[in-house]
Amino acid sequence: MMPTETIRPSDLTPDLIKAWRGLCASRPEFSNPLLGPDFTVAVGAVREDARVTVGWSACRPVLFFPHHARPGGLARPIGAPFSDYQAVVTASGVPFSPAELMAAAGANRFLFDGLVDPDRRFAGFIAAERPMFGVHLDRSADRYFEGLRADSPKRFKNMRRLEHKLEREAGRLDLTAPDHDARAFETLMAWKSEQFRRTGLHDVLAPDWVRTLMRSLFETREGPLTGLMLTLRVGGKPVAGHFGVRAGAVFHPWVAAFDPDFAAYGPGVTLVSRAVRDMNRLGLTRYHLSGGHDHYKHPFVIGAETVFQGAVSRAARPPSARRFAERPSPLVRLGRRLDHIAAVETTLPGRVRGVLTALRGASLRLAAGAAE
Repeated sequence: MMPTETIRPSDLTPDLIKAWRGLCASRPEFSNPLLGPDFTVAVGAVREDARVTVGWSACRPVLFFPHHARPGGLARPIGAPFSDYQAVVTASGVPFSPAELMAAAGANRFLFDGLVDPDRRFAGFIAAERPMFGVHLDRSADRYFEGLRADSPKRFKNMRRLEHKLEREAGRLDLTAPDHDARAFETLMAWKSEQFRRTGLHDVLAPDWVRTLMRSLFETREGPLTGLMLTLRVGGKPVAGHFGVRAGAVFHPWVAAFDPDFAAYGPGVTLVSRAVRDMNRLGLTRYHLSGGHDHYKHPFVIGAETVFQGAVSRAARPPSARRFAERPSPLVRLGRRLDHIAAVETTLPGRVRGVLTALRGASLRLAAGAAE
């Protein structure tokens, strides 16, 4: 293993940050805002367990592995569960062993579920893969839409029908992009938290570190990493929004939600439609929509990226695909939820509340299944 050191994000020197940014800029696979040093520094400002393992070759930094050092020697991707994309950022062709890297970082195990691995260094530790959707705009937005409409004319006709219906029945439609309205930001967060409660999922926006991180990024207007919020308004009233991080020409939303009172109009689809049309004006070439099977994403996507799921263990146990199965058992689904809670909740009271919510949600879903 190459010489390494593990430091806190606050100890990254300007030279290390410059080198890390340079590696991301040199490889398109690492262009996502979540993979650069600025996101790690932002997370490190709100999480005491944030670490970066730096690898050196010929006195130059050539590897950066940001992670959370959790109890029991467990390493998690930096910013989890908001780290939809994860990576060991390296120069092309830099050799390293994932197991040896974990040992150098002081970790016994590293769990990943959105790994970007262009050099396939983690090939022996991958249990499953999944698509990540997004709009990659390599032409004008108008030409991009022409291609989409040609592929799905009926779908786009229905989208336009709902958009006209919303405007006719509720008021003029406008997209505010970027939106710096603090009240609209709080409204969007409240919609998302209510959605989590309504669907029996853990509210990952509730922990203090998450709220502080989101608010800090929302208030950051300039620099290599900023928050970006897009809001769809009807008659001046917010009805849907996206919030996330932007680095250069790449936007990665985390929070997508809408006013439940307008659900019948499909405001999420209208928001994305108008946002994609505005990408040229906003200076964006990539608009990430992450994974999942949300129907509103599909009309706007041409192709998808692949990320990997699995685990690196110093005990050399092969990864199990069971926890990443497309149709997992109820027990595996519950295990996923508990793992999700453990990633975001850093306090014992938060973990206890999360576990109780997960168990209550599981029992409700089992009862509903039995009733059917």
